[in-house]
Amino acid sequence: MRLLLDTHTLLWSIGKSNELSEKIIRELKDVNNEVLVSAVSLWEIALKQSIGKLRLSQNPVGYGMHSKTETWEQLPSAMDFFDISNIPAYCEEMGFALIPLEAADALNSARLPQKSIHKDPFDRMLIYQCIKNGYVFASKDAKIKIYKEDGLQYIW
Repeated sequence: MRLLLDTHTLLWSIGKSNELSEKIIRELKDVNNEVLVSAVSLWEIALKQSIGKLRLSQNPVGYGMHSKTETWEQLPSAMDFFDISNIPAYCEEMGFALIPLEAADALNSARLPQKSIHKDPFDRMLIYQCIKNGYVFASKDAKIKIYKEDGLQYIW
């Protein structure tokens, strides 16, 4: 299986968060699966951290996130502890492959039908990458199921 991680799934994987489902943990550990991280997720992390919508902190057990009871907004400010520029190295260490955002995909993603309850541009681009390339989207976001009719495969 070729899994594309949603941004939260990537961060929770790095931080070894309890938010990850048992199914996702099994799939991440399965050596027969190819686990992918899109440049779109890295852009989302960088943008959200730069405008204060994403706060990451150091976790002595894992790399990033705190307990499952804390949301991104509740985490203490810790930009001094967690350097997002290390995310590619964390991905490599965990065996995750980085994939680019191709220019044609950026342009053609506009063909993905608009859904009134889901307008997040980062998610839409990740969803488009999944549909176009036959990836399975690893996401906890319940709203993504509306893209199943457009060909999205997902797990949580």
